[in-house]
Amino acid sequence: MRNEIIWLILILINFSLITLVYKFFGKLGLYIWIPISVILANLQVVVTLELFGIYATLGNIIYGTGFLATDVLSEKYGKKEADKGVMIGFFSLISFTLLMWICTNFTLIDNAENFKSMFGVMPRICAASLISYLISNRHDTWAFEVWKKKFPKYLWLRNNFSTIISQFIDTTLFTLIAFYKVLPLEIMMEIFISTFILKFVIALCDTPFIYLIKKIDKE
Repeated sequence: MRNEIIWLILILINFSLITLVYKFFGKLGLYIWIPISVILANLQVVVTLELFGIYATLGNIIYGTGFLATDVLSEKYGKKEADKGVMIGFFSLISFTLLMWICTNFTLIDNAENFKSMFGVMPRICAASLISYLISNRHDTWAFEVWKKKFPKYLWLRNNFSTIISQFIDTTLFTLIAFYKVLPLEIMMEIFISTFILKFVIALCDTPFIYLIKKIDKE
C-alpha cells in the first residue's frame, strides 16, 4: 500500500498548492500554475508504477490540477479568461517540447542516452499530447460554462461533469493517436481504462478545493 498512500498524499499536496497559489497571487497565480502543471505532467508521465493493482503513469495528478485551474477561472472570471489559461498551457507545452527536443541534438558527455530517451520527440506521442490537451481543455471551458448557465447553484455538478467528460476526451484522443496500430488492442484498452479510472478519481478529489478557492476573495 506504500504507493497508494503516497499517491493520496500527492493528490492532497497538489490541490493544496494550487489553492495556495491562488490565495497568494490570485488569477495570475492560476496562469502561472497551468504551464507548471502541463510541463511537470509531461516529465512525470515517463514514470510508471502500480496503483491499486493497475499500472499507471505518474503525471495524472498534476495534469488534473490544470483542469481545476481553468474551472476556477471560468467560475470566478468567465470563459474568456479560462480559454486564455488553456492557450497559455498549450503554448507552454509546444515551447517545452521544441526546446527540449533541440537540446537532445547536442553531443553530450554524461547521461546522453537517458536525456535523449526522456526528451527526444516521438512524433505520434508529441501529436497525441498536443491535440488531446487542446481539445479536452477547450471542451472543459465550454462545458463548464454550459453547466453553469443550466445549473447556476450547483458548482460541484459543473466542476465534475465538465472535468470528467473532458478527461475522458483527453484519454481517448491520446490513447488512439499515440497507440493505435502500435500496441495490441487489448493493451491499448487496458491503458485507456486504467488511466481514465485514475483521472476520474482525481477529478472527484478536486471538488472540495474549488469550493475552498471560491471563498478566497481575489481580484
